[in-house]
Amino acid sequence: MPNFLPISRKEMDCLGWDCADVIIVSGDAYIDHPSFGHAVIARILESTGLRVAILPQPNWRDDLRDFKKLGQPKLFFGVTSGCLDSIVSHYTANKRLRSDDAYTAGGTAGFRPDRATTVYSKILKQLYPNTPVILGGLEASLRRSTHYDFLENRLMPSILSESNADLLVYGMGEKPILEIAKKMQNGQNIYDTKQIAFPTPPSAPLPEGEFLYSHEDCLLDSDKFFQNTKILEQSANTVLIQKIGDKTLVINPPFEQMSEAEIDRSFDLPYERKPHPRYLKRGNIPAYEMIKNSITTHRGCFGGCAFCAINAHQGRFIASRSEKSILRELAVLAQMPDFKGNISDLGGPSANMYKIGGLDKNLCDKCKRVSCLFPKICNNLNTNHKVMNKLYKKVLQVDGIKKIFIGSGVRHDMLLHTPSEECKKENAIYTENLILHHTSGRLKLAPEHTESHVLELMRKPSFAEYKKFLLIFKKICEKHNLKTQIMPYLMSSHPGCRIEDMKALANILKDLNIHPEQVQDFTPTPFTFSTALFYLALKKNVNAPFVATGEKEKLEQRGWLS
Repeated sequence: MPNFLPISRKEMDCLGWDCADVIIVSGDAYIDHPSFGHAVIARILESTGLRVAILPQPNWRDDLRDFKKLGQPKLFFGVTSGCLDSIVSHYTANKRLRSDDAYTAGGTAGFRPDRATTVYSKILKQLYPNTPVILGGLEASLRRSTHYDFLENRLMPSILSESNADLLVYGMGEKPILEIAKKMQNGQNIYDTKQIAFPTPPSAPLPEGEFLYSHEDCLLDSDKFFQNTKILEQSANTVLIQKIGDKTLVINPPFEQMSEAEIDRSFDLPYERKPHPRYLKRGNIPAYEMIKNSITTHRGCFGGCAFCAINAHQGRFIASRSEKSILRELAVLAQMPDFKGNISDLGGPSANMYKIGGLDKNLCDKCKRVSCLFPKICNNLNTNHKVMNKLYKKVLQVDGIKKIFIGSGVRHDMLLHTPSEECKKENAIYTENLILHHTSGRLKLAPEHTESHVLELMRKPSFAEYKKFLLIFKKICEKHNLKTQIMPYLMSSHPGCRIEDMKALANILKDLNIHPEQVQDFTPTPFTFSTALFYLALKKNVNAPFVATGEKEKLEQRGWLS
């Protein structure tokens, strides 16, 4: 029998529950799979013996009966907008409403509100004022302090200010949510938990920490918002404090990155690995179809790209699973009824960062660099791909696995960084195997641009590195008579990018006989360094680079690659 967590009163009754201990409210359809945050948090709480129910995509427009049907939990409501920020999910870079939703059955739009985390939280606090509401997920994590919202075109305060929630968990939530639940059960103070943010009333004593510029200061001076962004990027073991009106926001420092045993525990939970049966008649869920035959090997990213929030949410150090955990999940996947033997992806935010990290961990602990790869690859970084070469071989030995494709992006600059002969040998093996055996016709790389001043603002390697890799790629393809292509990810309208830069980009690609298909307009998403640069330009700050802010300018830049 399937072992899904209950999402209805009827399912709770069948389990003999009078109430749940925790109810997770999510803007996504319920997919019981380790790639979906609501399932991960629910399963890890369940593993401690708690009764956990899920309320997926509740109707917020009617008499709120969905919010009442599961009743009141004993401990708390956990609220997430889903895997994506709901504003980024709903609107294009030019603020046009999207017509579909990849995290809803049938891909149908309209099953979650704008600012879903805030909407759900306010409703819950209205219905159950004495029950704690804890926010989590990407939307809460990246909006934990003053942030720029591109739909509103203004700075907004911490999501805690408008949601009425009691606290939020930022980053990957397993460790803090387990500690919070344990403390609640034991009647202990939950506000000294690491990796949370919470508002305090005017009279409350403040902990020792570093003060950010207040929300009101940021509204008056764009440079102060920019300075806050830099502090948030670099802070590690410090309490951060920000005044917002008559209240104070406290952001506790994060937990250490998950150990191998901890991340294994999370991925080894008894997921059904598929959507709840209630969605069978409503059509496929596109986000699930995309990842159902993929395996996550690690979390985190030390690339530190200026426009990307992955390191702000998942961490800038890599948390890697053990080979045993990965192989166990592969064995389960191989037995799924509709599995055909092909792994669509084996990787993480960047495919080739599994088990990669600093040679001297003590140096890493003291380091203030946002990126281990920019402006140049850190001398302390071990870029040897030997462990990944062994892993790929072992995966192909699992019964039922025929082929591995690497669908995640690859950091080609790491493959070119070979400080030792062994590293040079192993990286060459990885590169050749990647092109020969693990690429489905097209290899995804992300040079993003060609012009050096734009790439510097993006914190990306020079285009010369991309051209070096392109030569290696072509030699391997010619040697083995392959027709494999490179599919470059490119970005228009990033801060610093003018129309002449897009013209130069287009001409260089033409000379290289590259025909781009993946072009992304820069979207100023919360919590990124690029967004802070965008806001400086919006406010005509003298320190700001040029930024295309209007729809006409953006379309003109993108037009050079269409």
